[in-house]
Amino acid sequence: MAKLYFHYSTMNAGKSTLLLQAAYNYRERGMETLLLTAALDSRAGQGVIASRIGIAERATAFSPEADLFDLIQTKGRDCACVFIDEAQFLTEAQVWQLARTSDDLGLPVMCYGLRVDFRGQLFPGSAALLAWADDLREVRTICHCGRKATMVIRQDEQGRVLHEGAQVQIGGNETYVSLCRRHWREAMGEA
Repeated sequence: MAKLYFHYSTMNAGKSTLLLQAAYNYRERGMETLLLTAALDSRAGQGVIASRIGIAERATAFSPEADLFDLIQTKGRDCACVFIDEAQFLTEAQVWQLARTSDDLGLPVMCYGLRVDFRGQLFPGSAALLAWADDLREVRTICHCGRKATMVIRQDEQGRVLHEGAQVQIGGNETYVSLCRRHWREAMGEA
């Protein structure tokens, strides 16, 4: 039975690595996959899913206006599984389209993304996935103290913690640091 999956975590947990590994496993067994990634994130190049450990693969970039059900019906006709990177950038409508892909086309849909932003707020795509996905899987990473990291801070070029700003700002290790809730609260100046 096909399901809609959401693999979520903070920055630098290895979500893209897990996605690329799972897609490879399908292809190694002779099954086609369809890889999608948010056009918004072009750090590794437009339409590229890349991991910090150096592996990367081409993917189809999608915009917030894209109808993912139609795109999957067209491009993924012969695929055994659909993989979505940067799932936090999905719209609510796109999450419904992915649920429909799973329900109506019988395709498993594996989404990988951030749960919360640097302010501790859910991304719209993540909120919809947390509400509607059939299977939720946390990808764990650790804080500098060794505890599980569940939050992320955004910092400027001088390493100062930012408290305000747009929800979406593309960046990597130079911009974001994953922390446990206690150290996130300290960094944010919370009591």
